[in-house]
Amino acid sequence: MSARLLKKFLKEQELQIPEKDPHHKEAEAENEDEEEEQQLNSGSSINPFDLLNDDDHVSDQDGELETADETLLESSDKQDLPDRKGNPNVVSRSNHKPKKKKKKKNKEASSESTHKDEKPFDIILEALSLDVNTSSHQHAPEKGKAANTRLHDSLVKRSPASILQVDPKYLNAENELRRIFGSKVVKSFEKSNQSGTGSSRQVRGGRRGGYIPRKTVLVTASEHWPRWDGSFSMEFLEVKDGYHYFRYVHSSSYSQAQSAFEAAKAIHDLNGIASILLYNPYHLDSLLTMADYFKFMGEQQMSADSISKCLYALECAWHPMFTPFQGNCQVRFSDEKNKPLFTTLFAHMKNMDRRGCHRSALEVCKLLLSLDSDDPMGAKFYIDYLSLRAEEYAWLEQFSEDYQSDSSLWLFPNFSYSLAICRFYREKQESEEGAQAVTTKSCSTDLMKQALMLHPSVIKKLVEKVPLKDQAWTGIVKHSFFRAEQVGIPSLDHLINMYVETNYLIWRLPDLQKLLRNAVQQIIEILKSDSSEAKDWACVRKEAFSSEKNEYRHLLVLDFSHSVPTLPPENLQHFIVDPRMREVVHNDGNAANANEGIHAPRNVTNRNALAVLFESMLPWVHYEDVNGAIEDEDHQLNGHGQENEEH
Repeated sequence: MSARLLKKFLKEQELQIPEKDPHHKEAEAENEDEEEEQQLNSGSSINPFDLLNDDDHVSDQDGELETADETLLESSDKQDLPDRKGNPNVVSRSNHKPKKKKKKKNKEASSESTHKDEKPFDIILEALSLDVNTSSHQHAPEKGKAANTRLHDSLVKRSPASILQVDPKYLNAENELRRIFGSKVVKSFEKSNQSGTGSSRQVRGGRRGGYIPRKTVLVTASEHWPRWDGSFSMEFLEVKDGYHYFRYVHSSSYSQAQSAFEAAKAIHDLNGIASILLYNPYHLDSLLTMADYFKFMGEQQMSADSISKCLYALECAWHPMFTPFQGNCQVRFSDEKNKPLFTTLFAHMKNMDRRGCHRSALEVCKLLLSLDSDDPMGAKFYIDYLSLRAEEYAWLEQFSEDYQSDSSLWLFPNFSYSLAICRFYREKQESEEGAQAVTTKSCSTDLMKQALMLHPSVIKKLVEKVPLKDQAWTGIVKHSFFRAEQVGIPSLDHLINMYVETNYLIWRLPDLQKLLRNAVQQIIEILKSDSSEAKDWACVRKEAFSSEKNEYRHLLVLDFSHSVPTLPPENLQHFIVDPRMREVVHNDGNAANANEGIHAPRNVTNRNALAVLFESMLPWVHYEDVNGAIEDEDHQLNGHGQENEEH
């Protein structure tokens, strides 16, 4: 039956059938229910295989009836709608099957429920002071969409944690290396590194007796690491101002190891610290100490491995409610048990930056900044550099506006210069795309002049650090406004030193040097005509940094440097491990997790002998020829000892 004939038939039925009384309706409904039960009970006369074709037939009829109903709803008046809904014979005569009747009732019930649910939603929107017209809500979807957009924007502005949300897919440095160099290059590099150790592991039986480590987000655990011993955990404290507060809790065994570490640290006993790792392979402070030692010895890979083990243990101890990637969790740095988390994340961020994985380092920096609103590690003085290196220009501008909701970040020297660089690259992108965006923000040249007027002492430091060898800079640094290296404010001078030590690499690009030089020359011309402007900016500087003490003295300039500190081996000889500790290392009964699988052997050729000694004591490392290396080192030490005795 076509839709046109069905439409005509339904209109005729509506005109002929009078409206029935309620008692007659109830009796007819009961008769229809009895007919449905009889049809269900007479299952013996129905072939079950015909139901497959019957569903297709019903679906086809449903499609035709739905199109017919839509045309009727559009053509009929609103007054006729209640009569059709109140007459059950219309639907039953057009289709005698009970399925269609049930579907029709469900549709009517759902439509009525939607009308009932609209009023409380409108009331909620009105309570939020949004412009929503309740009478035209159904007929104005664009207004509703605009209202939802305004609601989302207001919520984003009211929650500063949203700007610090971390994207977990960018935390993996290996994925970023694959995006930069390609998967083939990364795989070939990994195979070349594993070629020296993989063959010996296959000879020994591969992964026989090993285990599958837990999967974590921050780092990927190695197969030869010890099992997570659960020596510390995390507990939930409270919910305050929309943030969930947590802290780490130590077990009794970990507390004993911590006491032993403090005793060894008091007497500068590196032997005692190394022995702690034999029985407590995930003691955080001991691992961080060994990471610093390997860093000073030039063993950057071993230092990064120790940091990765710390991150693995810290993440394994997370509370089920701890969701730091959403930016709504707080872990106070003031608690001594929480400090290793911040120290480890900062070291991991520097390692990612050193490897060239700037986007991964940026996500780690976001996480570090979101965990404590006081920013004890100074992450906001490093996040601008990582944003520029990762080319996240739009995010950096949004962060400077939304973070702490006071737009005061531009007063710091790192943000005043970085925002100018950020605007420069965004203007460059817009010019390449050929579309000029309508914006009320200042141009890059104005932002650069503002940064120079606020922090003029940066110029002389950059000229020396970058270095800037153009002849024009020789005359610029001799100008009275850019001549001084200090501004006389301890906090500001310290922050400027940190900025120059961190961001000097960016200023080696010719385009940025040209931008800086043009802005400096314009300022010199402005000061010739009006010298009072320099005094005004000096007042702003003193008001922004009014303290007479260095408020950032806990942040070391060396921690923000890209140079790797090293010490000659002779300066660390008094930290050499006692040869008697070798017996403990090779004692399977005492070493931690000695029987849990075969450790990955490492080659000791062409490596620092002092680092090999300490590395051999770590329970997750195995050497193919470690005995010979230790014997050679003993001979060297004995030779030095004899020479010292002769002198």
